[in-house]
Amino acid sequence: MTMEIPPSPSPLISVIVPVKDEEDAILPFVARVSAILDMLREADGSAAAWEIIFIDDGSSDATLAAILSANAADPRIQGLSLSRNFGKEAALSAGLDNARGRTVIPIDVDLQDPPEVIGEMLDRWREGHEVVYGVRRNRMTDSLPKRLTADLYYRAHNWLSMDKIPEHAGDFRLLDRKVVEVIKRMPERNRFMKGLFAWSGFRQTAVEYDRAEREVGTTKFNYWKLWTLAIDGITSASTVPLRVWSYLGGLIALFALFYAVFLMVRTLLFGVDVAGYPSMMVAILFLGGVQLLSLGILGEYVGRILVETKHRPIYIVRQRIGCEEGH
Repeated sequence: MTMEIPPSPSPLISVIVPVKDEEDAILPFVARVSAILDMLREADGSAAAWEIIFIDDGSSDATLAAILSANAADPRIQGLSLSRNFGKEAALSAGLDNARGRTVIPIDVDLQDPPEVIGEMLDRWREGHEVVYGVRRNRMTDSLPKRLTADLYYRAHNWLSMDKIPEHAGDFRLLDRKVVEVIKRMPERNRFMKGLFAWSGFRQTAVEYDRAEREVGTTKFNYWKLWTLAIDGITSASTVPLRVWSYLGGLIALFALFYAVFLMVRTLLFGVDVAGYPSMMVAILFLGGVQLLSLGILGEYVGRILVETKHRPIYIVRQRIGCEEGH
């Protein structure tokens, strides 16, 4: 007879941390977050088991070495090294696929989102909420242009999409295991994680916090990457931009019909006059611009269809640190 060894119990919390070129931020993050996680308790009062999974998204510095060092000091610190930079959304997906916890918490390594809030998130989860997202009380740590554009984006997204995302909420949140399993079954390659979290539904609630200034390293997001992420978010969650051009085309065609009737009546009443060159050029340039803009929006959706039809993996793991495949 062979005795089957029962699988180790799932930890209460898995913290997933996407990183790129963050060699100086790894160890301060581990020191602060592990101390907070060590204080958490199960419902029966026993110490809560936890794991931290770093996802190295194609770093070119010593980020991987820092993760290896942290794992050598504490095996609960684990890591995935991706074969190249696939982007934060893909890195988050890799973390969700490999997290074993009954709850999973995505968080940035810069510690601007305070890990001290994790305990409060856990309390809300025990009250019956499957998603507990962090909401910033204000955005005073951001520049004025970023505050204005962020507010504009949230309003535009929620106006265009049926899947409303909480305003001023980032990826920092607690996800119940059943939510994680739903997201893992979503096959799309163009991933906007905040939109996927919203689409999954379940009982959701918010925890407010004040966001701190970044102390170590520099942000990897510039305005162009934020713009690209915003386009991905809207096109992945809504087809309204496609329908808008149908309505606009109908309005222009209707206007053209009325204008043709007007010209015919005027010609019958007052005779033929020569149309002005400037007005003709304005009309041509306006309609040409509308057509190019509509083709550009159509191209965004067609490009995403092309990516989906290739069925390529969302990410490729080059090296595993402390975690086995199949987590």
